[in-house]
Amino acid sequence: MQEFFDWYPTDTELPTSPTAPLSTKMRPRTLEELVGQEDILLPGKPLRRLIDADRIQSLILYGPPGTGKTSLAEIIAKKTKSFFERLNAVEAGVSDIRKVIGQAALRWKKEKKHTLLFIDEIHRFNKSQQDVLLPDLETGIIKLIGATTHNPCFYLTAPLLSRSHLFEFKPLSKQSLETLLLRALTDKERGLGNYEVSIEKEAKEFLLNLCEGDARRLLNYLEIAVLSSLQENQPTPVILNIETIQNLVQKKIPRYDHGEDEHYDTISAFIKSIRGSDPDSALYWLAKMISAGEDPRFIARRLVILATEDIGLANPQGLPIATAAFEAIEKIGMPEGRIPLAFATLYLALSPKSNSAYKAIDKAIEWIEKEATVEVPEMLKDSHYSGAKKLGKGVGYLYSHNFRDAVSPQRYGIEPGTFYVPTDRGKEKEFKERLEYIEKLRTEQKNNFKDSSS
Repeated sequence: MQEFFDWYPTDTELPTSPTAPLSTKMRPRTLEELVGQEDILLPGKPLRRLIDADRIQSLILYGPPGTGKTSLAEIIAKKTKSFFERLNAVEAGVSDIRKVIGQAALRWKKEKKHTLLFIDEIHRFNKSQQDVLLPDLETGIIKLIGATTHNPCFYLTAPLLSRSHLFEFKPLSKQSLETLLLRALTDKERGLGNYEVSIEKEAKEFLLNLCEGDARRLLNYLEIAVLSSLQENQPTPVILNIETIQNLVQKKIPRYDHGEDEHYDTISAFIKSIRGSDPDSALYWLAKMISAGEDPRFIARRLVILATEDIGLANPQGLPIATAAFEAIEKIGMPEGRIPLAFATLYLALSPKSNSAYKAIDKAIEWIEKEATVEVPEMLKDSHYSGAKKLGKGVGYLYSHNFRDAVSPQRYGIEPGTFYVPTDRGKEKEFKERLEYIEKLRTEQKNNFKDSSS
């Protein structure tokens, strides 16, 4: 293994090819150059304190692409003077991990130099691959930085999570993107400064919105825009206008991952906006899902659930409206289906709200599961078979239609108000008044029935 130490590089910064993409050339080299993630990287913030104190053991960085996860790993390696190893979980297997760990152990024994192992797409590792890392994380032979665009709580094992600090990277703000844009336009060593490029205000605004908080996407679009302008023999200085930027991308695709955080977070925002009676916000989240190609039947199903859970008896028409939107989607599909979806969304957002039905059934089910089962009263039991009367089945049942307003003095097994508590909102206010009237009438009928019996 002595030969290994004769050739491995001690500098973590690999040379950049002149033909590398602008996003690679402009990769930040220090914490001061890294933009965004102020919540965790500003001086005094949690991750920054770990880096400054050189107390990094195991980090899991997760968040959307182009937010600085890989760049930060390389910066940490340089700042802490660790040897930087990189694996991609898509390609690496257990043997690759063991090889890196073995080299790291020799490196520490020989040079007292830590190895920082960066694993991109770490969510791709299965349980066995993740378990291989555990013993050496405990001994400190390696310091792990895992990066993923997926929520690690759903993909990484509990033992690995318990040994790691989790930090979420957020999409870059427009201000951070603008900082990167101006830096790329003026940097003559690594950026486009030698081309004398300027960008019109409208074009810049469009480009920043187009990138969805992704620095890599921003720099890639910018590089293509400049190079395409130069190929068209435009004289310098190059002026980028909105037509140039718009020609790069025919359609903006919102940041969205089907079946993961963005999917669930967006539908959550959609439902909560309707529940909160905010039609414009609800339409925005609906439009985002439609533009991202979300299954419209999934949206329609959630509207049906919401119509009964959150609108309920305050507006009983909510359920047929939502159901009709579901049926319309099934029959006419997209893109026309967006209209009944919007119709139902607005109707439900503007409807009065009540969750009394939802609360009532959950309370009743909880009662069934925890309390002694209530026996069906003899008078309510089925009496439509030979010999039922002799057994006392149905005896004493009072036919409701024989009484005023079809309300008999009889009770039916459960005391009123046990489960269902109506609200004063919308149509349910009428139901509440009706229920109060029924109980009052039932008491009167009971007294009258007693008097007539005596």
